[in-house]
Amino acid sequence: MVNTAEARANIGVVGLAVMGSNLARNLASREGNTVAVYNRSPERTDLLVSEHPEAGFVASKTIEEFAASLSKPRTAIIMVQAGKGTDAVIQQLTEVFEPGDIIVDGGNALFTDTIRREKAVRETGINFVGAGISGGEEGALKGPSIMPGGSAEAWETLGPILKSIAAIAEGEPCVTHVGTDGAGHFVKMIHNGIEYADMQLIAEAYDLIRRGTGKSPAEIAEIFAEWNRGTLESYLIEITAEVLKQVDAKTGQPLVDVILDQAGAKGTGAWTVQTALDLGIPVSGIAEAVFARSLSSKPAQRAAARELAGPSEEWTVTDPDQFVEDVRQALYASKIIAYSQGFDEIVAGAEQYGWDIKKGEIAKIWRGGCIIRAQFLNRITEAYEENPELVALVTAPYFSDAVAEAQDSWRRVVVAAAQAGIPSPAFSSSLSYYDGLRAERLPAALVQGQRDFFGAHTYKRVDLDGTFHTLWSGDRSEVEQAGSSH
Repeated sequence: MVNTAEARANIGVVGLAVMGSNLARNLASREGNTVAVYNRSPERTDLLVSEHPEAGFVASKTIEEFAASLSKPRTAIIMVQAGKGTDAVIQQLTEVFEPGDIIVDGGNALFTDTIRREKAVRETGINFVGAGISGGEEGALKGPSIMPGGSAEAWETLGPILKSIAAIAEGEPCVTHVGTDGAGHFVKMIHNGIEYADMQLIAEAYDLIRRGTGKSPAEIAEIFAEWNRGTLESYLIEITAEVLKQVDAKTGQPLVDVILDQAGAKGTGAWTVQTALDLGIPVSGIAEAVFARSLSSKPAQRAAARELAGPSEEWTVTDPDQFVEDVRQALYASKIIAYSQGFDEIVAGAEQYGWDIKKGEIAKIWRGGCIIRAQFLNRITEAYEENPELVALVTAPYFSDAVAEAQDSWRRVVVAAAQAGIPSPAFSSSLSYYDGLRAERLPAALVQGQRDFFGAHTYKRVDLDGTFHTLWSGDRSEVEQAGSSH
């Protein structure tokens, strides 16, 4: 261990598992940073220091030594498991830090937990920052997209440090001060929700092409590689091509064919959907992606349902090239819907919790480092710069034009999937959402009539102001209500 009596590190990392270790190495590699490191298990700290002497880490055996090794205002990034582990480390740090110091939670915390923690830590005079960090292990090491919340005071100290390690996209660091308390973790949660939708859409595209054309995974990998040179260019399309062309060393089969078809989840997608329900925001594409993972992980139900009836007529693709192009267009249109729904939730969350979140800035910092980085994020930034009050991203000229061009293909793909009995929940729900948005009139009028019948929930009329109720159990005349229980 390095002697830590002298306070000489400007930034510290607590928690040295893979993400924490990689983030610490990233920080140490940037000019101007000296990095203090601490882990509950000293062996992990010893290993990191011994494996990377070039980093010049200032290592500590105790949390007291760690605090003493940091120059003021002390700044520490926590990279431990979300939940009780995070609370325990926060408690430890508040006992050795002083007013004006900064504690950063870089894990995947639920934003409401961050709001709670920030409020509690603020009472000590210490700044607490919830920072979403995206990009996985490689991003942590080479440059992630970072979404910090917290106070403006904390950002003054933390901003230059985070800018030094963030991914760079078109000359700009992929980090911005998102807003107060839980805003950073909220936006990271939405990022992950969009990621769920994007991955499910790509999986559906692969499934449809394979079952519709009979192409091998390697051949479909070439299709995705080609798509990655166009409007669909993104990290997820890029890695999809890599996964599909991988051959299993044990069997000689495509790796995708030997991976068990049960998708795991860590909860952020579900948080996105649960929060959207609370906010009253439809995020159907994201929700269906979450549910698709849940369905995949129900082997007993799937086995029991294997003999259920499917389509009575055999489905064939007569023009494989056209079908592949249709799937590409459907994927692009559905991807636009996923982002549009995600940004709707950001707008609603900002309004609910009093955050000044700049949507164009969020799109900018997602251009590099993060999992959903994609070419068209520039278009999202442009859309919000042109119209900061945009009511729905899909209505911006670039995106409405793109969907208009894609919609015939999109509809053909959804119809084909239904006829073939191939599940495409994200494609079809995205199209239904799009059609629901553009509908002049929805059957919600009937739903509201039903609600008034059984629960006297009242309704409004298209031709008169006020709130009304029909006396369904009486003479069925209409009466105007003084209040409403909508």
